[in-house]
Amino acid sequence: MVKISSEREQFSLRLQQLLREAHHSPDSPTELAREFNIRYPGTPITVHAARKWLIGEAIPTQDKMRTLADWLMVPIDWLRFGADASRKEVPNPAAHASSIDLKLIADMQLLDEPHRQIVREVVRILIRMTRGKPSA
Repeated sequence: MVKISSEREQFSLRLQQLLREAHHSPDSPTELAREFNIRYPGTPITVHAARKWLIGEAIPTQDKMRTLADWLMVPIDWLRFGADASRKEVPNPAAHASSIDLKLIADMQLLDEPHRQIVREVVRILIRMTRGKPSA
C-alpha cells in the first residue's frame, strides 16, 4: 500500500472518517457543503470547495476548520494535523441539532433584535402551553 504523505490527503481521510462516524456520506460534496453551510456563519462554501476537501486537493481555512471541528466534535488540531494531536471529543450541543433546527437558528439570526425577542417569547409561550398537556 502506498503511504499517503500529503497533508491535504491525510486531512481528507480524517474528514471522510469523521463524516462516516457522524452518519454522513464521505462521498457527497453536496451533503458536506449543505451541512457545513448551515453551521458556518461566513460566506457559504461551494460544492466544488467541499469536493476539494474530500478528495485531498485543498485544506479549509482556519475559520472553516473550526466550524468542521465543532460540528464533528473533535479538536481542531487533530482534524488539521492528525495523530500528533489527541482526539478526544469536544462537547458541542449544536452538533446534535438537526439541519432544520440549525437553519431555523440561522434564519432567526438574520432578524433584528426586537423581532428575535418576539420569536423567543412565542417559543416560551408555546412551551408553557404544552407543559401540562399529555403527549399525543
